[in-house]
Amino acid sequence: MGDYFDNLEIRSADQRESEQLSQLKAQVNLVKLRPYYQHTLANFESSQLNSLTDLAQLPITRKSDLPDIQAGLKPFGGLTTRNPQEFARLFVSPGPISEPEGFGKDWWRFGRALFAAGFRQGDIVQNCGSYHFTPMGFIMESAAQALGVAVIPTGPGQTERQVQAMAHYQATGYAGTPDYLQTILLKAEELKVSLPQLKYGLVSAGPYLPSHRQFYQERNLQVVQAYGTADLGLVAYESPGVNGLILDEQVIVEIVRPGSNQPVAFGDVGEVVVTSLNPDYPLIRFAVGDLSKFIPGTSDCGRTSPRIQGWMGRADQSAKVKGMFVYPKHIAAVVDSLKSVTKGRLIVSRLDGKDTLKLLLEAPDVLATDALERAAEIFQQQCHLRTQVGWVEPDSLANDGLVIEDNRELEPTN
Repeated sequence: MGDYFDNLEIRSADQRESEQLSQLKAQVNLVKLRPYYQHTLANFESSQLNSLTDLAQLPITRKSDLPDIQAGLKPFGGLTTRNPQEFARLFVSPGPISEPEGFGKDWWRFGRALFAAGFRQGDIVQNCGSYHFTPMGFIMESAAQALGVAVIPTGPGQTERQVQAMAHYQATGYAGTPDYLQTILLKAEELKVSLPQLKYGLVSAGPYLPSHRQFYQERNLQVVQAYGTADLGLVAYESPGVNGLILDEQVIVEIVRPGSNQPVAFGDVGEVVVTSLNPDYPLIRFAVGDLSKFIPGTSDCGRTSPRIQGWMGRADQSAKVKGMFVYPKHIAAVVDSLKSVTKGRLIVSRLDGKDTLKLLLEAPDVLATDALERAAEIFQQQCHLRTQVGWVEPDSLANDGLVIEDNRELEPTN
């Protein structure tokens, strides 16, 4: 394998675009045969895709809608190309959400992330990902098997036994959530158990906080993160010492304005939308509910795939005002209806015991009174609430992906 998992990681941008576009067209042709996409892509043909940016023409499927989609057509909502009995494993994650694992080597593609973390054949990884109903343990195990790395399949919990197993087998690496390795190491210090062989870690399924990173660096551990889901597999991953997460080679990522279908400007914060090139589970424009942004340039490690900042919060914001819920899609409807408007932000406040709303719209030129009135009318049609509407200059609204800013303090409880 050399310095890279495969040569896909060092493709030119033009080669990657061309090859992924061909894969994307094949995926569209494939999914149009499935019940879910027969409806959502009824009027779209793969021949309409001339570049990856043409994905913006297609509707978005949101992960938050999966429980309802799957309840309507069990078990996978008509999204997979295989029947349940044709998969290797079947999982049930909270939601509930049904998730498959296909046959074949490293189906979730996390081997790429494990390789970038430093693992090689001959290493031993203590896998603390859960094996119970949810697939994280199997995701990490299949990645290790792809590299010829031996696995200690502990799952989470029983921290003292984790320390004992890590010492007994001389594990060289850890796989699991970002915080649990810290818990294990603190327990090892408490028990006065030395783990000098431990070198690497790949963490996922939770925020990798700066405090975690500092803790591991102080102990000379190389711990990097991977970002993915059970539905999509690997989305992005870190290589040691590099800022940002490198996109996996089998996904196409967009950053869109929360609640809308439309991509934001490069470098703006928005919702992560992923198109998977997995033929078993070919999700098209799948919004995972997380915020991130693209960062310029490519990685110093030589991998040429685009990079994202990593997890920057949740996009599925909401506020309950006067008994009614307001969602980002309501603000998006206003923004999309006014051609010159580029961004919107709803400010929710409480004044004299009453909830107040003000919708700020960012546009190059001052919005006329009739445009502001039209915006207020559209907002009321969307969520049955009245709001003040104001214009702000470009770049006035913070680039943090926040669409609903709820400034109300919690009412005191007796």
